[in-house]
Parts: sequence; C-alpha cells; structure tokens
Amino acid sequence: MTTESTSSQTTSTQTATTHTTATETAPPPQVWPTLRAADAPALIHFLTEAFGFEATVVYQDGDQVHHAELSWPEGGGVMLGSARASDGDAWPLAPGTFGAYVVTDHPDEVFARAEAAGAEILQELYETDYGSRDFRARDPEGNRWSFGTYRGHPRTSA
Repeated sequence: MTTESTSSQTTSTQTATTHTTATETAPPPQVWPTLRAADAPALIHFLTEAFGFEATVVYQDGDQVHHAELSWPEGGGVMLGSARASDGDAWPLAPGTFGAYVVTDHPDEVFARAEAAGAEILQELYETDYGSRDFRARDPEGNRWSFGTYRGHPRTSA
C-alpha cells in the first residue's frame, strides 16, 4: 500500500509543491508536451479541477511559474510555465496555441467533470469511426484538449 503525501519547500525566491508516493520512483520514459500560459497559476488550477490532472511539482515566484509538471492519472502529463518576454525566453511558445489528445479509459467521467467545472466544450462526447469515445474542450488560455479512449495503432516489431 502506498500513501500520498504533500510536501512544500520554500525559499525566499522559489516555492515548490510536490506530491509523491511512499515508493518515490521516476516514471518510465515518456513524451511530455509543454506549453506556456499568460496566467499559469490559474491554468494549473483549471487543468486540475476541470480535467483531473494532478500538480506533481510547481516552482514559482508569486504568479510567475518557472516550471510545473501536471501528471495525468492514467500516465504521462504536461509541463508548463508562465509566458516570458520573447527576447529572454529559450522556449518561446505563445499561450493558447497548444493542442493535445489525452488517452483515458473514462471519457464520460472526464467529460462530466470538465462540463461541471465550466470548461468550454467544443464537441460533446461522440463515437469515432475507429472505435474511440472522444470529446473536445478548450481551456481559458485557448489551448485545445481532446480526450478519448484511442490508445494509438499497435506497433509492429522490426
């Protein structure tokens, strides 16, 4: 049995909030899409409340988020941070230009949660011609999110 704990580390310039399990192990190699936000703390709150992401770690000074990892309970996640002046940003992504397909075994539950939290629903639940159950939404920054059961085409071995 594992237990979840929350710890905070505070310095004069940085706050880190982490959520870990008693068996603290790094996840396997994965793809972690990244995005920038005009109001990163508000976007983190929205993504955790509306869609069910979990804030694994957030490094911030006040409203400036330097780095955040939001884990998807079923695997993977996204990384995000506050938008910065383009001349000093090594990763100059414009807020609101991100899009992602998030795999879930529970699209009806995620849809109900998103709708209840006031997410802008772009397309309600539907069945695709390839057997997936999906819906689409937009977050307050303008990013587009699609949630569904499609896990991708099986890989062939070489």
